[in-house]
Amino acid sequence: MTGTRSYEFSRHLVGKGHHVTMITSGVANDEFPVPKGLKYAELESEGISVVPIAAAYNDPQVGTGMSGWQRMLKFYQFARLAGRVGRKLAKPDVIFATHTPLTIGLAGIALSRHFHVPFVFEVRDLWPEALVNVGALRNPLAIWWLRRMAKKIYAETNHIVALSPGMKEGIVRTGVPAEWVTVIPNASDLDLFRPDLDGSAWRDRLGLGERFAAIYFGAMGLANGLEYVIEAARILAERGKKHIVLVLHGSGGKRADLEKMAREYKLTNVVFNDPVPDKAEVARIVAACDACMTIYRAAKEHTWSPNKMFDALAAGKPVLINVPGWLGETIENNKCGRCVAPHRPETLAEALEELADDAELCRQMGKNARALAEREFAREKLGERLETILLEAVGKS
Repeated sequence: MTGTRSYEFSRHLVGKGHHVTMITSGVANDEFPVPKGLKYAELESEGISVVPIAAAYNDPQVGTGMSGWQRMLKFYQFARLAGRVGRKLAKPDVIFATHTPLTIGLAGIALSRHFHVPFVFEVRDLWPEALVNVGALRNPLAIWWLRRMAKKIYAETNHIVALSPGMKEGIVRTGVPAEWVTVIPNASDLDLFRPDLDGSAWRDRLGLGERFAAIYFGAMGLANGLEYVIEAARILAERGKKHIVLVLHGSGGKRADLEKMAREYKLTNVVFNDPVPDKAEVARIVAACDACMTIYRAAKEHTWSPNKMFDALAAGKPVLINVPGWLGETIENNKCGRCVAPHRPETLAEALEELADDAELCRQMGKNARALAEREFAREKLGERLETILLEAVGKS
């Protein structure tokens, strides 16, 4: 929770003198628990009024293990209860809802109408397009229904925040005027992920030795397509590149399949590591490695804005990414990594060989990565952009 975009932007707004109330999931959450038998609680964290509600789930690793219909039911339950609980709170000046899931926009609309205040909607992923592109959604009726819902929500907003240029283009294609949409990408955590962190303890714990280590850290679900990494590891093993190791840190619905795949290939160059609750510890794990991988299942459109890539930049690590378009171009144009072909894991293997064999190239790419994070993705700058949008929405209303 405390490492999320929403929480960090909320802290920024509180620091600028604004009052922020955040409605979030309190299911199985030790940090913001909902007492047994209650629907919600009212807590405070770092000046933010936090209202956890007993609906949905708050761990994306849990979500990747559910079926699509199970997740959608949980999403609807959350939106419905968020709308009911929100009516009991003090009247705000503006409603800000951030998706995914898309259904959270329904709660935003309900509260905007109830309080007669403007509604700003943040789009972190295009639904249903993102689900269709990775093969997670094929039902024509469900696709039609989600497209209809998206258009309805967009039409009710006073402004929309998109996390990437591709997302903005997708929103505009639905008929939303371009001037209604502002791009605010994910931020790099410049304080937590740093080039000067000591990762030696984790390097020993993971058994990396003197090998060149590249890490993927995040969810291991269908959309992540990490079979691509296992195939690259197989290719490296076949080529006898024993000095390169790949670390997969995290969990999710596909992790067991990935571990089975690695066992069947008899790979000794893949290390699986379980999630850790402290994000500062994640930063030290990243510091233990030499490069970072941002991997997604190959898709027709590429509109993502993944946290892991921005944190990799902050860590000062070269980024190997298999997502063309905006993300890949950002990495290539700023000379802070390599964009590899999404359908050809051998290109990831080749990029790993290149970096492992050229310490100076690796060092320079890492330096460029940190500079890019500071120049374009500092949270303070992006937080100011969001504050301006919210204030303008209130002013116009």
